Amino acid sequence: MIDHVVMAVRDLDDAGDRLLRDHGLASVPGGRHARWGTANRIVPLGEDYIELIGVVDREQAAGTVFGRTMMDLTTDGDRWYAICVASDDVDVIARRLGLAIEPGARTRPDGAVLRWRGAGLEAPERDPWLPFFITWDTSPELHPGRTPVQHPSGANGIAWLQLGGDAARLSEWLGGADLPIRVADGEPGLRAVGLRESSGAEVVLR
Repeated sequence: MIDHVVMAVRDLDDAGDRLLRDHGLASVPGGRHARWGTANRIVPLGEDYIELIGVVDREQAAGTVFGRTMMDLTTDGDRWYAICVASDDVDVIARRLGLAIEPGARTRPDGAVLRWRGAGLEAPERDPWLPFFITWDTSPELHPGRTPVQHPSGANGIAWLQLGGDAARLSEWLGGADLPIRVADGEPGLRAVGLRESSGAEVVLR
């Protein structure tokens, strides 16, 4: 299933304010990624979420692949970065694709520590437009998507994603998993995110 989508942003607070003003999406502070010199804000949506990531320590970020990627992506403003797919056992996926498992952790503002194992985020084997993978090593109620928040728009989940790329390559990478990803021709990369609203309408972020 889709766990979350990542947007690289120049300023976390500005990006959060813009999503609230333009799309009725509330966000909360996430925490600090000590390893990468980045921090995040979370737009909780229930079983999934939008993650805003920004560099908060440029010197530290410059020493990591992920930190440098975030700085490069936001040179001209905010933009979509990647899709993260959740799995009950990321080790199986990693073996199939020849990926290394990377443990991760961050501390929430309330002191709770979130831990996960990921595969593919910084891997050279992953084309940048393809999803990376995660298994959460924490209790379900601590999943970022479950953070209590009220969205003025009534958004309550990711309905679909539009991705530029190759449909056959994506299917192979996902092992045939059926996910709500619409593949379009043209420049590779995440292009749009469709969110469900409680009214039955959709919020579309491009």
